[in-house]
Parts: sequence; structure tokens; C-alpha cells
Amino acid sequence: MRIIYSFLVYIVIILSPLIIVYRIFKKKENPQRFFEKFSLNKEKKKRGKLVWFHCSSVGEFLSVVPLIQEFDKIEKIKQILVTTSTLSSSKIFEKFKFKKTLHQFYPLDNIHIVNNFLNYWRPSSVIFVESEIWPTMISQLKKKKIRVVLINARMSEKSFRRWFFLRYFGKNILEKFDYIFPQNKETFLYFKKLGINKLKFLGNLKFISTHNDKFKVVNKKYFKNRTIICSASTHHNEEEIFANLHMRYKRKVPNLITIIIPRHIERTNEIAQMLDKKKLKFTKHSENKKNLDKYDVYIVDSYGESKSFYKISNVVFLGGSLVPKGGQNPLEALRFGCNILHGNYTFNFKDVYKMLGKEKLSLKVKNIKDLEKKALILLKNKRKNFHKIQKFKSEI
Repeated sequence: MRIIYSFLVYIVIILSPLIIVYRIFKKKENPQRFFEKFSLNKEKKKRGKLVWFHCSSVGEFLSVVPLIQEFDKIEKIKQILVTTSTLSSSKIFEKFKFKKTLHQFYPLDNIHIVNNFLNYWRPSSVIFVESEIWPTMISQLKKKKIRVVLINARMSEKSFRRWFFLRYFGKNILEKFDYIFPQNKETFLYFKKLGINKLKFLGNLKFISTHNDKFKVVNKKYFKNRTIICSASTHHNEEEIFANLHMRYKRKVPNLITIIIPRHIERTNEIAQMLDKKKLKFTKHSENKKNLDKYDVYIVDSYGESKSFYKISNVVFLGGSLVPKGGQNPLEALRFGCNILHGNYTFNFKDVYKMLGKEKLSLKVKNIKDLEKKALILLKNKRKNFHKIQKFKSEI
């Protein structure tokens, strides 16, 4: 199995020039920094102890920001390395003012590239987040006797079935972690069934908010007297669903404005073309318009702005849940007292949504008709959920 895996990685490397050109064209790759994925390192390694965090994307990175902030204070740690795989996560990283933490893109999982990366950075310990399990990297870390743990580990039922099918290969990799900290009991049991014993249940790190959690404040007067529905972290097709919903409710809900925060802002032009066809008036956040009276839709075309819009929104829909992407973390919107809507596909945050549903802090919609019905109820009730949320937070 390892031979097949290594062969596939080599194929990716051979095809990588074409893949990278395509991704740069699609604005999914940084043309100045893609070489970091081949372990051609731009940043300088300092002398002394280095701790390395690896997170795949934005959500995983944000979940460990409180840990990084605490590690940043420890004097004997001279440097902290954060690696991620996506362009969006690198842009979010830039918004934090860490003292001794730097960012690089995660290298391809090829033995030569991995060894070059490890020989350059020489981490004293490594913290992987959620489902980041890379066989070559983990094997080399073990060979070099570098401590490696998996925190906030997440495994869905679908992932478990794949791991169970390859359980002998999978167990061999998973046993190399010094410790695994599952984020929920379901994941804990899946790891147990795979024969992994170095487990400790700590709960979901995404319940922890960052201290000094600053964000840009959106001037509420620009949205004066507007009833706001925010569709956040949306994927393809979900924006059109909310465009149609806006058209249906434009007369029923006075001064309605729909805020769309796409999961990938490089899709902004695609969304704009769709809104044009429907003859909906829209503006982009980057255009910095101060008079929004005549607009139907406001597109947030920058990363790291979600909190600003949760603060002013009456209702927030969490994307990736009407299409089978697994949903997005609702806790950030919850902290701002938002009324939360989501679709059927929430397997990435199954335990969180189950808990919020039980407390009636989020509503699941079965289909578009159900979405229209429940969104209208929440839009007419403009009260925020702060009291219920404070009670809920004190009990978890």
C-alpha cells in the first residue's frame, strides 16, 4: 500500500507544473509562494526550540489560534511554524499579529521533499490538526524521533469506512502518533475500532474563542433600517438559492438585504454574473460603498471578515450544508447571538449541530421550500439569541 501511495505522489509531482499553472489561473495558488510546497523555504529558521502546527485550511487554523497565542508567550520556544495547504488560510494568518510565529505552505508528501523540509526546520514537536494524516511525513517524524500529536481529531462515518477498508495500513500510520485527541465521542470510538489506544478525549477546540479577538467593525449606519440575512461560507449553487430567496421575500420583508460571504472569494465574479442575470442590484465589500439603500445583495469579497457581518446580521445561514460539503462551524456566528440556519449536510460538525439543535439555537432546513419558510419566520423575529446563548455556554 505504501508503494502505491508513493507512486501516486510521484505522479502528482510530475504533473505539478500543469496543476500549479491551473491553480494560479483559478487564483487558488500564490504565484510567489507555490515553491514552498516543494520545500524551497523562504523564511529563516532561528536557533533554538521550534514547535510546528499543521492545519489544512481556515477552520482548522482558527481552532488552534488560542493554543498558538499561548505558545507564543513561552520563552523557551524560540519560533513557531504554522503550515497550511490553502491560499485562504495564508491570508487569514496575515491578520494575526503573532510575535514569533511564521507561515509556510505544507510540502508535498514525497520522501525527498519531506526530509528536506524536516532537516531545514528541525521541529522539536509537531501538532497536526483534525484530519491531517500524511503517511510519509508521519513516518519520517517517527524515524527522526520527533514527538507528533493529532489534536481536535475528526473522523466521519464515511472516512471511517475508508480507514477500516485499509485498516492494516491505516493502523500502522495512526500508531505512529504519540497521542491522538479526538474532538467528539464518535471519532473516539472510530479510532478505538481501528485498534488505536493512545487516545484522550478533550472535546472540540472550536468551542474556545481567541483572546484579543479583534475584528473590523462594519459601520451599522450603512445598513441602517435594513433587515439582514447573511449566507456565509457558501459553495456553488448555494448563492443562487439565496438570490432566489431574496427575490421571493423582497416585498414580504421590508428593506431586506442579503449578505453573501463565499467560501472561496475567487468565485466572486461567477456570483456577480449570476446576480446580474437575475437583475438583482449588488455591490462588493471591496467597493466600499457607503450608501447601500438601492442594493439587494452585498458580496463580501475578502477573507477574515465574517465576524464583522455576524455582528450586524439577524439571520445567518452556514454554507456547505445545502450541498454535500459537510457544513461549516456555527460557533462563531453563535457567539454574536445570530439565529442560525443550516441544511442536511453537517457531517463535519455533527456533534456541534446536534447540541445546538437540541437547545433550539439552530434550525435545520430539509429543502429549499423549508428554508424559505424558516428563514421568513426568523427574519420577522429580529431579536438576537444572546440570553439563550449565555445560558447554553454556561452549561457546556
